[in-house]
Amino acid sequence: MADFYRELVAILREAGCSLIRSGKGSHEIWFSPITQRPVTVPRTTKSRHTANDVLKQAGLPKQF
Repeated sequence: MADFYRELVAILREAGCSLIRSGKGSHEIWFSPITQRPVTVPRTTKSRHTANDVLKQAGLPKQF
């Protein structure tokens, strides 16, 4: 199964999102300037559906 974490983080950084802190377990909390809200990003993102959901929460279009 593919690991989408690196690509997902690259897309978030390109959109101006910034890492706020590490969350519980294998998660990170990012801030989206588009939605003005925090977004939880799992470091073990193995599903394209999860990756697209993170992008949606950050106010970005699907890319996977």
